[in-house]
Amino acid sequence: MTSESRTEPSVTQAQFRFAKALTEILVYIVVLNLFVEYVQAVVIESFSVSVVTAVLLWLMLGAIVRLERRVADYFRRKTGVLPRVLRYVCVWAILFVSKFVILEVVAFVTAGRAVLGHFFEVVAIVLALMAAEALLSWIYRRLAAHPSG
Repeated sequence: MTSESRTEPSVTQAQFRFAKALTEILVYIVVLNLFVEYVQAVVIESFSVSVVTAVLLWLMLGAIVRLERRVADYFRRKTGVLPRVLRYVCVWAILFVSKFVILEVVAFVTAGRAVLGHFFEVVAIVLALMAAEALLSWIYRRLAAHPSG
């Protein structure tokens, strides 16, 4: 078969979103289990609990980022010094308080079978998850830039 007669499969938006979500959740599972292995304060009883925890984190972090962006956009549309200061204060408060919310929601949903450590461990986990997502995104964009296959 020649390259001219070969057709590339098309991907719908729904398929793309599903593949992106699935990939991110799988990466979250890997990152979480690396923390379980190398950070004493992070304890997850089983792989099944780590899957549930990864899905919870994916959902919560997505909601937190959307909330942070909406608040920032709201204040960005305002003019003056006060809205600029309020934007930074509100975004910082959302990002700070969200770590405690994450700890409590994970503890509640998993009935204590997943312990993500304390505040600093959660911050490290969140940063590692965000870095892994950014790396995946970078690889995806690089592959699109070089479609030769």
